[in-house]
Amino acid sequence: MATNIVKTTWKENMQFESDNPSGLNLTMDAGEESGGEGKGYRPKALMLASLAGCSGLDVVSLLTKMRAEVADFKIDVTAELTDEHPKFYNKVKVDYHFSDSDLKPDKIQKAVNLSVTKYCGVMEMFRQFAEVEIEIHLHKIEI
Repeated sequence: MATNIVKTTWKENMQFESDNPSGLNLTMDAGEESGGEGKGYRPKALMLASLAGCSGLDVVSLLTKMRAEVADFKIDVTAELTDEHPKFYNKVKVDYHFSDSDLKPDKIQKAVNLSVTKYCGVMEMFRQFAEVEIEIHLHKIEI
């Protein structure tokens, strides 16, 4: 079983810095409305970025293996927080946007489905506490 360790250090005020197994660091900070200075990522927003990144890495890898690369690929994640504390995401929508002059819809659908149902561990974590909806958008580029 793999183990990841992330060390997080308080820097000042509401700002923290976390390392990563890759050796890179990131800064988290609260917004001004919560006593911070807004000089870093918000922790809950990082969760959404992790979801998009995890699935995106899967999809790009799968499309490459299927020889169905696209010119552009974007993921939008929209999430709804509960009203009561502790606030958490209870509804999440993941919109996958693919653009190319020669889209391969069947392969794109298969790649997204494999990521969502089999490979993306962050997606599985989200399913434990949120209703997750997926939508694929195909954008044909005219040459």
